[in-house]
Parts: sequence; structure tokens; C-alpha cells
Amino acid sequence: METRVKEIEINGATFQYRETGKPSTPTLIALHALGESSESWDKTAAVLGEKYRVLALDQRGHAGSARFDTYTIELMCEDLLHFANAMDLEQFTLMGHSMGGLVSYLFAETYPSRLERLIIEDIVPPSDEKPKEIPSKPSHSLPFDWLVIPSILGQHNEPEWWAHLTDISVPTLIIGGGSSKTSQNKLQEVSELIPDCELVMVEGAGHYVHDEYLPAFLTAVRKFLNINPCVKP
Repeated sequence: METRVKEIEINGATFQYRETGKPSTPTLIALHALGESSESWDKTAAVLGEKYRVLALDQRGHAGSARFDTYTIELMCEDLLHFANAMDLEQFTLMGHSMGGLVSYLFAETYPSRLERLIIEDIVPPSDEKPKEIPSKPSHSLPFDWLVIPSILGQHNEPEWWAHLTDISVPTLIIGGGSSKTSQNKLQEVSELIPDCELVMVEGAGHYVHDEYLPAFLTAVRKFLNINPCVKP
């Protein structure tokens, strides 16, 4: 399955994205984790691209997309809205991992009418638990803007998003890693707050479920999307 790397202008800034699948099929937008890129979805997109047009977006400050002075989950959520509008998408399925999952939660709470389905990989919304520790900036060059790290990690103790989880009205799948640092109890709590939500735990997997346990990840996603399971990863 061929993946095409493309660029698009959003509010005067260049964003890079990867497209897999036929434009005539339903669209699924995939959002990567902090410090990662759209390329992290290539193996997943190669399978889902049989039935979906998968658009994996490099979020602001990452890989081939523009660098900015400010990074917040709210701004990334607006980037996603502008991207969907620029791609002329009235509705689509949204899949987000880690930081991309935070953006996805917020988008689903804010723009529920734009989504058909929601898939979250191993992340819960920010809470009032112990704030995330901000690591020191490394001396070597990075494939993303370092400013993203302190900006996004600094938002991990803003618990107000929990109050709006009940506003997520689309069918939702949460996939967690059984060995991940993400609290299984918290994932369960989130799944119970979202009205139409299924939680799948992949035992043995860590935070990067779709990398470490791709077949199990795809099994859960294909079942949720009603894709014939005979397609092999």
C-alpha cells in the first residue's frame, strides 16, 4: 500500500501529512505522539488503507510541519480543525496516540459533529495528579521543536477536560498497553465516562501499542471499524 507525502498551507503555515489509501474511501485522520511524526503510523496505515483513506498529520513543531512560538493542545486541536476543513472533510474518524490522543479527546469534546468514530491509544486526559517532570534539553539535534516538550508536558495537570468527557457522543475505542505507565484504572474511568466507549487492554504492550503489538492493535481497530479481519498486517 503506497503512502504519499504531501504538504498543505493552513493559516499561512506549511503542514506535512502522509496519505494512504484511495480518496474515494472514508477518511481516518491519525495524530502521532509527542516527539514522533506521521511516519509512525505507516505500518498501521498500510493495513487500514485497504478500507480507509488514512491521513497522518505532522502536528505543529514536528517533522515536516512548521515551527511556532507557542504550543498547546488547544492550538493543535484548532490545527486539526483547519486541516479537516482544508481537506473538505465534513466528517471523519479520528485516531490519536499519546499527545495525539489528548488532541483527539479535546477535538471530540469540542467538535463532536465532525467525527464518525474516535480511537484513543494509551492516554488519559490531564489530571490534577503530580505534574509531569520536564526533562533537560539534549545537546544533539532533534526532528522536532524542543519547545513542544515543556509546553505540552506542562499541560498535564489541567484536569478540566475530565468534566467534558460525557460530551463525547461518537462511538469510541480506547486501546491501552497492559504494561504501560498509563494507569489502567484511569483508562477504565475514562471509558466509563464516555457514553459509548469500549476499552481494550493489550497485555504485554507498553505505551507504543501500535509499534510493539501491531497485530493486536489492528485486530481491535478493525473490529471497531467493522473491517474484515482477513486483511493481514
